[in-house]
Amino acid sequence: MELSDFQPKPIFKFIVAFGVGAFFFLLPVSWDGEITVPFDIAVDTINETFPDAVGVYVLCIIVAGGVLTTLAELDRRDIFTLKWDVSYFESSTAFWALRVIGVLLAPVMFFKIGPEWLHTGSTGGYIWGTLLYSVGVIIPIGAIFITVFVELGGLEFIGTLSRPFMRPLFKVPGRAALDSLASWVGSYSVGLYVTRNVFESGGYNKKDVFIISTCFSTVSVGFVGVVASTLDLLSLFPLIFVSYFICVIICAMIMVRLPPISNASPEYITDPDPEVGFEGSVVDYFKFALSEAVSKAKEGESFREATTRGFVDGLKLASLILGTILTIGLAAVLLSAYTPTFDILGTPLIPIIDLLGIPNPEVVAPTTIVGITEMYVPVVLAQGAAPMAKFFVAVLAPSQLIFFSSVGPMIMDMFDDVPIRFRDLVALFVMRTIVLVPLIAAMTHVVNALGLL
Repeated sequence: MELSDFQPKPIFKFIVAFGVGAFFFLLPVSWDGEITVPFDIAVDTINETFPDAVGVYVLCIIVAGGVLTTLAELDRRDIFTLKWDVSYFESSTAFWALRVIGVLLAPVMFFKIGPEWLHTGSTGGYIWGTLLYSVGVIIPIGAIFITVFVELGGLEFIGTLSRPFMRPLFKVPGRAALDSLASWVGSYSVGLYVTRNVFESGGYNKKDVFIISTCFSTVSVGFVGVVASTLDLLSLFPLIFVSYFICVIICAMIMVRLPPISNASPEYITDPDPEVGFEGSVVDYFKFALSEAVSKAKEGESFREATTRGFVDGLKLASLILGTILTIGLAAVLLSAYTPTFDILGTPLIPIIDLLGIPNPEVVAPTTIVGITEMYVPVVLAQGAAPMAKFFVAVLAPSQLIFFSSVGPMIMDMFDDVPIRFRDLVALFVMRTIVLVPLIAAMTHVVNALGLL
């Protein structure tokens, strides 16, 4: 084990970067009667204080993404040659079309043009005013702090300490723990940003990315609190979160060993930078983790350079994915709200839910399917159900992870070079649901037997 020289300046850079990141993403604080983290407070404050400005920003960033993608598409087809490099915005024809449709839809949503049913709080109003506003702000702000954290040693420190369990349990490098942590405490948007950056630097291969993005792109702790509050189960929030955490871990351990994930390519898209093999005691791991972190901080950018690059990268990423989220997300929630599609699909599951002893099976069964459109929709549908049914849905909805109002399009768009395809995500949603339904039903009965419901 060769340790780096512990020089004062790199140690100081790492400690400050780690402290700032930990404060922003991990420090629990009380805010409006709820426990959250400064990152959530910052995003909520911006959205609530400057909603019109955020709306203009989202409109402009979607239009910019669509225009730049179109220019990249024309350049790729040699229709004309540009004087500047727009290769970052190159995409498949399908995602180019989705971003262009997003450009057309954005003014409609911003100015509330068209029929009222398009702009209700559960359809277009939710996608535009809640989801896109949140994701649009989360990505550049999160990118600033995550870039500082990663560039100045945080990734090496957490990754080294996590090696003993990440590879055996989930078949990914120890550094993947940071992506997971970023999703848990911040947002799946931030977690996916970390994954993309490490992937482009050679830290992950395609299979690693497939596993991390589909198994660990979780909703944040704060949003699980919103789910519990909506269902009047806030008093059981710790229990709901622990159950959710267990479900995500169990599903990840199973999914990584089954197709389509197990069949993913182990190729890298750049020169590989795999983790160096290492074994030792807990103390040895800590020393090595600190050594790796300090070494990275010594070689890394300054705070100002990392902050600037993170913000610019965040804006570029937002311009790529917001149009796709708007197009696919709006179609998904409209399908859920105005067609009987998911009621019909959920009907065969009613006897199964009933057999598992969950009350209101006619309400719960459709929620197991409709979550593929938007994670929050099942929660709304279950508001009037019995306590056991509410608990079941409160754990199931976030544990399914994959929904096409946001995280699905983001994964397909950000990692089209893996590739992660629509059919893969649908298959994984179905597989997760098959595992989760009996597991959460058993958890629900345990909680009820303890007299907590």
